Amino acid sequence: MPYAVVARYVCSAGDAGDIRTALLTMREHTLREPAALAYVVHEEVPEPPAPGAVAFVLYEQYADRAGFDAHTRTPHFAEHIVERVRPRLLERTVSFCEVL
Repeated sequence: MPYAVVARYVCSAGDAGDIRTALLTMREHTLREPAALAYVVHEEVPEPPAPGAVAFVLYEQYADRAGFDAHTRTPHFAEHIVERVRPRLLERTVSFCEVL
């Protein structure tokens, strides 16, 4: 059964450029993974979540939960998400979903 992840990342406006670049780089790498079906990066508009903040929403879809688990073990996930994006976030929410 397809497995989806919906994540919302909030960062300072000063970090937004680097985080945007990291997320777009992740999209390139992730879409080459065998179980990846979608990796869509959004930036919330028109209102920021708080003064001086920027929010990104990710929609990811994998063939199954195992495909997502494999994704989280890739070198690019460690480099771009764990080491580069997460430490700069002011807020992070993630929902895990089975696609109906």
